[in-house]
Amino acid sequence: MTRRIGSGKLVIATHNDGKLKEISALLAPFGMECISAGSLGLPEPPETGTTFVENALIKARAAAEASGLPALADDSGLSVSALDGRPGVYTADWAERQHFEGKPGRDWYMAMGKVEGMLQAMGADVPRDAWFSCVLAIAWPDGEYAVYEGRVDGTLKWPPRGQRGFGYDPVFVPAGGTQTFAEIEPEAKHAISHRADAFAKLVKDQFDS
Repeated sequence: MTRRIGSGKLVIATHNDGKLKEISALLAPFGMECISAGSLGLPEPPETGTTFVENALIKARAAAEASGLPALADDSGLSVSALDGRPGVYTADWAERQHFEGKPGRDWYMAMGKVEGMLQAMGADVPRDAWFSCVLAIAWPDGEYAVYEGRVDGTLKWPPRGQRGFGYDPVFVPAGGTQTFAEIEPEAKHAISHRADAFAKLVKDQFDS
């Protein structure tokens, strides 16, 4: 049987406030106290993996070892059919901008524009099918781990719409929907997102009796 995290403190291996809020909301009903790696002052390990699973495990293991607590990491990204699955595991890298006044950062509008520019260069009839992938990895300080994978399919729209969400949410419309992830209420997104799909599998394995 898979090892269970139970209730108590869980380190969320992220420095992204939006991701922490979303994960915390999903775990709140199970009595988990979520604290971020950022709030603990833990460094972000280099994501050298070539798959979402590898990168999620790198982050979860680093946070578990540094904190002495169970840690959960999310590695997620956007894949575009017409771009042969890119940006994929390099989703965040496409948002990296040049250092400004010595500070690195991410420009998601730039990243969305890069994807759109590549699609437009391929012609008006290019398919705009895309999907978000999410891998959740739980790691314990002693090295044990568990992995859960989720996915949501949809299409890309331009220009970006909505003020909610983060990352590529303003250009992604889930299959069967008319609004982008950045337009719908957070609760509605939590019910259908790639992260929700992965969390449903985590909950079934970790909390269901």
